[in-house]
Amino acid sequence: MSLTGQPVHTLDLERYAGENAPTSSIPRPQLGSSFDLDQAVINSLPVPGTIVVSAHRYGVSLWGEAAKIAVELPGGRQENYFLKTTSQRETGRLMIQGEFESLKAIYNVSPGFAPLPYAWGKFNKTTPFGDFTYFLLAQFREVGQQPPDPLKFTARLADLHKKSKSPTGKFGFHTTTCSAILPQITDCWEDSWEALFKKQLAQMIRLDEEKNGKWPEFQKICKLTLEGVVPRLLGPLQSEGRTIEPCLVHGDLWDENTATDLATGEPFVFDAGSFYGHNEYELGNWRQARHRLSSRAYVENYKRHFPESEPKDEWDDRNLLYSLRYNLGAAIFHQGSNQRQVVKNDMTVLCEKFCPDKLRAA
Repeated sequence: MSLTGQPVHTLDLERYAGENAPTSSIPRPQLGSSFDLDQAVINSLPVPGTIVVSAHRYGVSLWGEAAKIAVELPGGRQENYFLKTTSQRETGRLMIQGEFESLKAIYNVSPGFAPLPYAWGKFNKTTPFGDFTYFLLAQFREVGQQPPDPLKFTARLADLHKKSKSPTGKFGFHTTTCSAILPQITDCWEDSWEALFKKQLAQMIRLDEEKNGKWPEFQKICKLTLEGVVPRLLGPLQSEGRTIEPCLVHGDLWDENTATDLATGEPFVFDAGSFYGHNEYELGNWRQARHRLSSRAYVENYKRHFPESEPKDEWDDRNLLYSLRYNLGAAIFHQGSNQRQVVKNDMTVLCEKFCPDKLRAA
């Protein structure tokens, strides 16, 4: 699938692909101008007889729009709903359907750790350019501190990972999900985590080349990583008597996809692109200093609740390998950043350690 989507709002390079740890707090989402609700959204409200009181833009959604819908339910009780929309053509449909299925899966395992999704669909009206607009309707959660308290958050995340069960006992998912606008290889089932991750990493490498162009030196190190490092690091997880259970992962967990619920004080997650994978994959996105989740308070507390897989002494190497997928995403989204060079450097470190002879011969 070609990468054709464009952000609706300006991407802040330092915020999303910077090199240093953030020093400022994440701004809380604010209510904005009124939002014109399509009839398809009104028809999807979960309680018959609901009266829409108002709808206003809420916060910033990079690839579309977000809104807070205030309603009056039969009997007079007030309720709020969250609406997310995107007009990114076929990618938009995959994004919205994938997030709906992801939130539903997380909510079913860990109620309250994700907003309850009610519906997804397509506006009745097309855009001025003739494109469809897709929408997700979910429970409204007031966003507070981001990211949440490390003790509460890591306990809930580990609990999700431990309690979840793949419906097939395999790695994968029942539909395609996305990391932002990037479709992931999830709509398949694999006995081997190595096999699924290799497909997913290869997909990101292809999308990067499509967006940023060919770079022969980079393509060589990518090939070595796929053929040498991935089997060397992930094969041992499921060999010589070792096993790992497929865990439901959020799939794109970073500072601004997590929050404290202002009403309850409890942590929750959103903007998910889930699948059943190795639980440690979730932490690959925490490695870079640009994320507050890179703090030892989050990483070490998570490992207290869900200890490292065997071989334990290769946890950091696996974490570096998993970070490649996320940093390739940053390279794709943020042209002009140094993320492609970061990925090449990290791949070189892994190749020097795990396939040095092939690296010298390349």
